[in-house]
This record gives sequence, C-alpha cells and structure tokens, in this order.
Amino acid sequence: MKTLFGNALISWEAAGPRIIYASFKTKKENIKLNIIQCYAPTNDKDEETKEDFYNKLQTLCDKLKEKDMTILMGDLNTKIGSDNSGYEEVMGRQGLGKMNENGEMLADFCAFNNMIIGGSVFPHRRIHKTTWVSPDHRTENQIDHICIGRKFRRSMQDVRVQRGADAASDHHLVLARMKMKLKKREVKRSTRTQYNVDFLKDRLTT
Repeated sequence: MKTLFGNALISWEAAGPRIIYASFKTKKENIKLNIIQCYAPTNDKDEETKEDFYNKLQTLCDKLKEKDMTILMGDLNTKIGSDNSGYEEVMGRQGLGKMNENGEMLADFCAFNNMIIGGSVFPHRRIHKTTWVSPDHRTENQIDHICIGRKFRRSMQDVRVQRGADAASDHHLVLARMKMKLKKREVKRSTRTQYNVDFLKDRLTT
C-alpha cells in the first residue's frame, strides 16, 4: 500500500477479520482520505453474524471525521436492485436485480452515514455492472460495491466493472474514477552542520 500511495499514507488498521481501514493525506487543507475495505457476510448467514459485521463497521465510521472523504468498498455480498424507492438519497436506479436482505442492511447503513452507493448511479451495460458470475455461468449478480460520502459525490466520476482482469477470482474488478489529489509527506532534512572530520584532523596536526 505504501508503494501505491507513496508517502500519503498516514495510518492503517484491521477492524476485525472482515474490515481493514487506511487513511491518507490529500492536497486539500485538513481533509484526509479514508478507505475502508470490507468482506461482508453472505445473505444466508445468521442475523448475529451480519449485525456483528455492521456494528464493527459503524464503530469504525464513528471514529472518522465527517469533513474527511470516506470511501467504503469491497465484496459487500449485497444485491441492491434497481428500485430505489425510499432510498433515493442513497442510491440511483442503475443497480441490477432485486434488493435482498443484505441490500437493505447496506442501504440503511449508507443512509445513516450519509453515503451513496456508486455503482447504482452511473448507467452502463449489464456486462459492466455484473461483479460476480456463478461457476455454471447461469447466475450474475452485482454484489461488490464502492460507496462514498454524499458530501464528496461530485469527486466520484464513474463506477464500472472491468472484465478480463487477471485477478484469480470469480469476481470481476470494480473500478471507480475519482477526481482527487493525494499529498506527499515532506521528509524533514537534518539542519545540523556536517564537518569533514579528516580535514579537521589534518589542520590540527599541522
């Protein structure tokens, strides 16, 4: 991660086995970029497992400042569908299929944290929305998502699936195009005067 983002990385931590978080400096004064990567429980998991995941995720989000840019992404195992009734502030109508229970949990989480589900906003062909295909190629779902704080919605310019990426996974790569700048940390240089010790020795012995 440090190689990818250079000296912009401030800190990172694992908030449980399913959540990892990293914070970066940006060129905007006093605004950080927070990225949360998740692997959510599948829709058939028990309620306790799902609630534990979202409780940990909410605990992490509660620590983040509202003025900072926060991006939530990963395999969220949620089908959000194309019907955004009641969730107009959270998602558009570009989702696939029909919302399931996990989709409702994600939509409720985003509503509470003022976030937007990016893949539901931008119109694309179905092939560029499907993030997972079953081994028999009969079932296609949009279960991987990238979400952003509503305040920074204009920074997200596109979200689409990149098919053909060699990722050794049954999931397709999901890409978001963002308009933002990261800031490199300035490396403090020593201001101490350096002396040529050998030169001083010669001067002292002559």
